[in-house]
Amino acid sequence: QVQLVESGGGLVQAGGSLRLSCAASGRTFSSYAMGWFRQAPGKEREFVAAIAWNGADTFYADSVKGRFTISRDNAKITIYLQMTSLEPEDTAVYYCAVRRTRRGTYYTITDYDYWGQGTQVTVSS
Repeated sequence: QVQLVESGGGLVQAGGSLRLSCAASGRTFSSYAMGWFRQAPGKEREFVAAIAWNGADTFYADSVKGRFTISRDNAKITIYLQMTSLEPEDTAVYYCAVRRTRRGTYYTITDYDYWGQGTQVTVSS
């Protein structure tokens, strides 16, 4: 199995920036994608961004495209989410996830197999 630990969450004012990190450990081989999802109070968990295991392809939700950037450090088996131009609507618990199967999509929650505990991001106006 895979263990995921998120970090970097916190409080930031609107328009500011924040970088989230997700360190993966365990049996990470044969994974096909890593992604970020978020869940705000009273709302469903939603897709934010994903990156292919080889780091060549990235995908973003329309709501964050142009503001957020996902990247990977292959040596450390860590992915990052650089968030800029943050808005109060970005306030949520952000979760890192790993998808094992070749079949599936980057944005479907149930296609992911392992999840971290989440890190809180709060954007004040």
